Amino acid sequence: MSKGKRILIVDDEPNIRRVLESAFEKEGFRTATAEDGRQALERLESEAFDVMITDVTMPGMTGYEVQREAASLRPEMPVIVMTAYGTIPQAIQAIRDGAYEFVTKPFDLDHLKKVVASALQEEKKASLGKKASVLGPDDFIATSPVMQEVVQTVEQIADSRATVFITGESGCGKEVVAKLIHRLSPRNRAPFVAVSCAALPETLLESELFGYEKGAFTGANGSKIGRFEAADGGTLFLDEIGEIPASVQVKLLRVLQEREFERLGATKPTRVDVRLITATNRDLQAAVDEGTFRLDLLYRLQVIELHLPPLRERGEDIRVLAEHFLRRYSAENVRSLTVVGDAAYELMSRYRWPGNVRELENAMERAVVLAGPADEILTPSLLPASLRRAA
Repeated sequence: MSKGKRILIVDDEPNIRRVLESAFEKEGFRTATAEDGRQALERLESEAFDVMITDVTMPGMTGYEVQREAASLRPEMPVIVMTAYGTIPQAIQAIRDGAYEFVTKPFDLDHLKKVVASALQEEKKASLGKKASVLGPDDFIATSPVMQEVVQTVEQIADSRATVFITGESGCGKEVVAKLIHRLSPRNRAPFVAVSCAALPETLLESELFGYEKGAFTGANGSKIGRFEAADGGTLFLDEIGEIPASVQVKLLRVLQEREFERLGATKPTRVDVRLITATNRDLQAAVDEGTFRLDLLYRLQVIELHLPPLRERGEDIRVLAEHFLRRYSAENVRSLTVVGDAAYELMSRYRWPGNVRELENAMERAVVLAGPADEILTPSLLPASLRRAA
């Protein structure tokens, strides 16, 4: 992978430039260095590089400014930012602006090599085939402006490897968005694995995620791979991420940093290539303040953050979603109910939908089941009595 690849090292400290230059030349790279941002951009204007590593704190231009300028000069080139721990929030913003990854100083050389190798691998995957930029009509049902913005963001981030953090109330479609990101990504031929962290007991969650070796605990009569290994090459979706215990948070942080973990009872690590998407309906910053969630893990999860508004804040979507569900369940139940009548829509638009899209879907399935074979239009009488009273 690294043989003959060109790497540009940008740092104002000569010792760091020499160390990195020597280390990557031993890996087969052809190296070039720059002592500040301006010199780096001059090189990028006249030379092509496969990857760039840049420090943040330099005279003249910061590494973030270098990264943004480099993105316009060489948009296909991955950029890795080296930063001090205290500037991690800014480093996350750099990833949102297009940087591939950030590495904290003082850096671990082996870890940095792994990040570079991963960047080159992702670049290779991306070059083998780009996703289509236009969504089909059944990919995501949304007509409201706020949800159209979500769709546009999904299209922009789908072909990256950045971790995605989805927030929103229960039932508003967080897993649907996660599946859409996976389907539009270069990983779409690999597995999409979903795990509800709240549905698994704390004692089982660690073994479910990371697997175990034979004899790791009483009853472990054989080895078992975890969800991370099952999703290798693809996407792992962890719903209700705020429910994971402290012990699992530590292992999850290591996977995000090192791309490896150890099965329960194992003596050597297992490497995986997984894109992580997480979701929560909780305020994790409040959990950090309470001491129940790690701040460094939250930083790692929030590289790309998507917020899904509740259904009551996107009323334009109610009718189109309702008719989508009516068509689906009518086809399954041999019914003709496919249109939302004006009277029913008036009630539905006034209702608060505390269960969001999930509640709407259940109401439409109920209506189809109760409708007569010849009924084509949804009327108020087919809506749940609780909805009619509340509306």
